[in-house]
Amino acid sequence: MTLAVLIIAAGLIFIPSLLARHNASTGAGGPGGMPGRPGGAGRSGSVFSVRTADAEIRDLQAYIEINGNIVSQGQVMVVPEASGRLVSMTAALGVTVHRGQLIAEVDPSRPGTEYSLSPVYAPVTGVVVSNPLSIGSTVTTGTTLFTLASGTQCEIEAMVPEREIGQLREGLPAELRLEAFPGEIFRAQIDRISPVVDPVSRTKSIVLRFVSEDQRISAGMFVRIKLNTRTYNNVVSIPQDAVVENRGVNAVFVLSGEDRVNMREVSLGVTVDGETEIRSGLDAGDKVVVQGQQFLTDGAAVRVLGR
Repeated sequence: MTLAVLIIAAGLIFIPSLLARHNASTGAGGPGGMPGRPGGAGRSGSVFSVRTADAEIRDLQAYIEINGNIVSQGQVMVVPEASGRLVSMTAALGVTVHRGQLIAEVDPSRPGTEYSLSPVYAPVTGVVVSNPLSIGSTVTTGTTLFTLASGTQCEIEAMVPEREIGQLREGLPAELRLEAFPGEIFRAQIDRISPVVDPVSRTKSIVLRFVSEDQRISAGMFVRIKLNTRTYNNVVSIPQDAVVENRGVNAVFVLSGEDRVNMREVSLGVTVDGETEIRSGLDAGDKVVVQGQQFLTDGAAVRVLGR
């Protein structure tokens, strides 16, 4: 009887001691097995590594990019007065022809009939910049036999997509890049804008004039055009990647103190080359998270890299 009492008493002392050690090792404490703070870090204890950038005041230059071709001013299309077969061409590409000079002949004869050759004369003095047909081709009174450049200066022809034409105006500046002169930028501006939109291509034709002449430039060259449309002056901007969407609202994470971030709703403006205008919600100098923001929540603890 005495031995049994001793065994029970020892159990009452030993078992609570084991349970206490187990709870201490697993972090369990409190009713229902809820984790206690001293036992280990939950989500609230996570620290996220991020990189930040300052919101800055700058000018953003909006632009559109299109392709174009350099042509001579005063180009004239030469067409025959009669339909038939092209039997002679006396003006080669790049040759200067004079007004009234015979440059081609067309035979208007049909099977069973014979007519005199129909001559084609140069309507102006100029350089032949295009003669796309060969002898023996069938032509009509609407066929272009030659294109003559009657002027010495060059200009640029380009087509602008319909979605962009609202930004067009005469005098709009442009930067040009030619494959023949890599690394060089040439300046031009819009000289003329077509009053109509092409119903097939849904584009509008524009003509640009060089700001200064360059004897190296010649008709027929291909050109890449950066057309500067509008300048947004003194706007607060941040990298586009800093913006996150939260329940349909645009927001950014702003560094608060040394190791916390707050989420702020922002109103966006134009985006140019990866920089986004912030119309409201940020001030110049605010440090916004630009890397690692996808893992953050409002009030999250962070470690800023690259300081």
